[in-house]
Amino acid sequence: MSRPRLTSEEIRFLQEPSDADYKAVDIRLREGEYQYNLARAIASFQLELYLPDVKDIIERLYGEEKTNDIKFVRKIQTILKKMERSQVVTILPKGKSWGLQRYALSNFKFQDVEKNLVTFATTKQIKQMKSLLQSISSQQEKNPTKVSSINLMTYILTFIVVISYAAILWNFVQPMVSSIIFILAFSIAAACSLMLGKILSQR
Repeated sequence: MSRPRLTSEEIRFLQEPSDADYKAVDIRLREGEYQYNLARAIASFQLELYLPDVKDIIERLYGEEKTNDIKFVRKIQTILKKMERSQVVTILPKGKSWGLQRYALSNFKFQDVEKNLVTFATTKQIKQMKSLLQSISSQQEKNPTKVSSINLMTYILTFIVVISYAAILWNFVQPMVSSIIFILAFSIAAACSLMLGKILSQR
């Protein structure tokens, strides 16, 4: 299974906690409590090179059914916001305007408000993650042409869709509407829109 492409910003969010020592925070991280469980879940996602949203976290901890409980989702979001204020987690910008915010652990090692040392990843796990990130970074640096070609295809398809719809509008304002022009332009616009949607959904 191929890994989804990580942006340079996502790679930075994944790398930052792996390079730091114990971080002092003004929140309790006691095993069995919400803050601890949420931090541990986010850490497990990050070790898999994935930045989760609130529903990903809830599903991993409490099961898929709980992701549909709006009251519970809001409760977890409130706790995550508190954890962000205490600098345990970082709330990432939304990847898509309609998507949920994603979360990253600011560190894998903490000294909580009660002076307890809490670790969410072993040295071996952190080394493996850093090695994978370095490998992904170097591969993406070697293959910029693939990204460029995808961007170029996106622009071309967008241009064709706009021109096709412009042709349809132009056809409608003519004294004699041509059914051939309408069918041809609409078919091209629909096909290119589908291709464009597929490309955008994979990014």
